[in-house]
Amino acid sequence: MTAGNAAARPTGLSLGRLAERAAERVGDESLLLFEDQRWTAAQLAQRAARLSGGLRAAGLRPGDRVVVCMANCPEVGITYTAAWRAGAAVTPVLFLLSEPELRHVLTDSGARLVVTTPEFLPKVLGAARGVETLAAVVLAGSGADAAAPGTGSGADRVPPVLDYAELERADAAPLIDPPASDMAALLYTGGTTGRAKGVVLSHDALVAASWAGHVALENDYPPIDGRKVALSPLPLSHVYGLVVSVVGVHATEPSTSLLMRWFDPAGWLRLVAEHGVHTSTLVPSMIRMILTQPVAEYDTSSLVRVVSGSTALPREIALEFARRLPHVQLAEGYGCTEAAAIVSTAPRGGSPVGSVGRPAAGVRIRIELPDGTEARPGQAGEICICGPSLMSGYWNAPAETAIALRDGWLHTGDIGRFDEDGFLYVVDRIKDVIIRNGFNIYPRDIEEVMLSHPEVAGCAVVGRPDPLHGEEVVAFVQLAPNATATPESLVAFAKERISAVKYPREVRVVDAIPLTSVLKTDRRALRAMLGG
Repeated sequence: MTAGNAAARPTGLSLGRLAERAAERVGDESLLLFEDQRWTAAQLAQRAARLSGGLRAAGLRPGDRVVVCMANCPEVGITYTAAWRAGAAVTPVLFLLSEPELRHVLTDSGARLVVTTPEFLPKVLGAARGVETLAAVVLAGSGADAAAPGTGSGADRVPPVLDYAELERADAAPLIDPPASDMAALLYTGGTTGRAKGVVLSHDALVAASWAGHVALENDYPPIDGRKVALSPLPLSHVYGLVVSVVGVHATEPSTSLLMRWFDPAGWLRLVAEHGVHTSTLVPSMIRMILTQPVAEYDTSSLVRVVSGSTALPREIALEFARRLPHVQLAEGYGCTEAAAIVSTAPRGGSPVGSVGRPAAGVRIRIELPDGTEARPGQAGEICICGPSLMSGYWNAPAETAIALRDGWLHTGDIGRFDEDGFLYVVDRIKDVIIRNGFNIYPRDIEEVMLSHPEVAGCAVVGRPDPLHGEEVVAFVQLAPNATATPESLVAFAKERISAVKYPREVRVVDAIPLTSVLKTDRRALRAMLGG
């Protein structure tokens, strides 16, 4: 199925060039607000141009990778733009990565520079020890120490530490404008099936994805009169947050963007009320946390839409959001790192509950059956994607690239279906499907039922190896405060509502459902708990 809105998109342009043009259009009017500080787009563009000159003086060359390990702050976006202006690529990493995980990214990417802040410097220096490609670590943020020389050699070498503010005092460097097919970002997947893989996204792929997001915001969702105020708590190190932040290169009118260093539900509601926020992008776990707050005590009347992405939004949470914030359109979308985050979006009239909308602008989606044929409406199969936002491939992994990008289509590993009206539904991950007595059981189906129990605040389902049935269904449940439900009563609740083949034979009550660093259910951690 193809997107109904096929608006023209910029082609053949680097992100550095597009950012420069955006600053020329709205630079003195568009604002970024962060922790009571404000910058115009023009000021941010000037900082990026100067930093680009400083990074080049520090040894950055076209085609090099710059690892960015920071919590959300203006310097994240400034660093991205500075690297792109230098013809380099960015490798964003979440600051929660362990030292061994960070070291894998540094060595596998062949990074030239790492940009970080004081609280993460010890971990970064530990991970950077002996990495031959690293020229320097750049230290940003208040409290940053003065530059420090490198020490040691070979496997004991620690790269020098350069001062971000000092690099930013360089003369503004002219733009290097690489081909749009060059790598703009090297993003590492979560590594849930092994070591994290690098996903290569070109300038053109990120431009196409951000353009699709821009088209959705402008045309598909309820209109907003006057200056738009958007709130983003998403980590800019994740592909979803990265692409949402890049959407601004397509801006034609001034807007105000609020950036949270990290998400907290009360802080999010407070900012909505204080700044008259119109729109925000979230992930389902954030929405669930917001609903634990006294939402009615905050003025959310300005809020027009909330866009949910990254992973499936449970039906019960969507219905509870609609009940408590009926004036807000909750628009669920779908994406993945290999397709630069934006694959489907909700139309202006909304989507059925449980749907992730229709194909985004410029995107084609095909549901493929195991025999390679295309599924009919209502049939479940693998979600396959075609369009300009697809990755160039996995970094230094041609065999895996060939498997994922067969016949020009990205095979996502997600199971989905279309309904008769062309709305897409994501059923589950292929690798998460539980096979019991030869029957396919989708964890999400079980989770939806368990979440309908009034005392269940969270649920995640995995399969446990079983010598008799192949796999057995196990539900991990987080109870609401003051709940009295027991594992036995929850099994009985499920048995009344789910077929005999599928209902969980075991329920384990946990303090909290474990989440990955990007706030998705950590099924690998749950499977490890089964062995305990």
